[in-house]
Amino acid sequence: MTPSCKVGFKTKVLDGLIKMGLSKKDIYLLVGPAEALVQLRGLKNIDEFISKWFDPIRKMSQEAMIDKTETVIVISEGKYFTQEPYAFLFLSTQPRNLEQVQEKLQTIPKILAADTVFGSYDLICAVKANDNKDLELLISQIQTEVPEIQGVVTALVASLY
Repeated sequence: MTPSCKVGFKTKVLDGLIKMGLSKKDIYLLVGPAEALVQLRGLKNIDEFISKWFDPIRKMSQEAMIDKTETVIVISEGKYFTQEPYAFLFLSTQPRNLEQVQEKLQTIPKILAADTVFGSYDLICAVKANDNKDLELLISQIQTEVPEIQGVVTALVASLY
């Protein structure tokens, strides 16, 4: 889920998400097309998602703290990662290439995880890099080694508070 906060409400939204039971390691503040990426793990069904997460987050939007949200559903989860990512890459490809692209991405050492998703993008990758130049080199490597990727949108990870 990627909530976009109204100006001045980022800290209140982050505090609200933590009060709802999310761990700080499941919330990533982003600089890019989305303001945050929230990982909701261990959901059993859609009803649990709606009652535990969607409705409370929607309440924040009714209180004018969140402008919009986007939900993506993981189809095939990549490696579990514990290291803080430098950035997230939102990738587009043809549906027929999803498994092949995910497999290729997971062989690149600086990719911490590559999840196929249902939503605006086809895959989301957590990546490590030393700096923006290193990230630029990684994206070039990905585009060379995985030519089936049709588009890349990058979001840098920022400090939560």
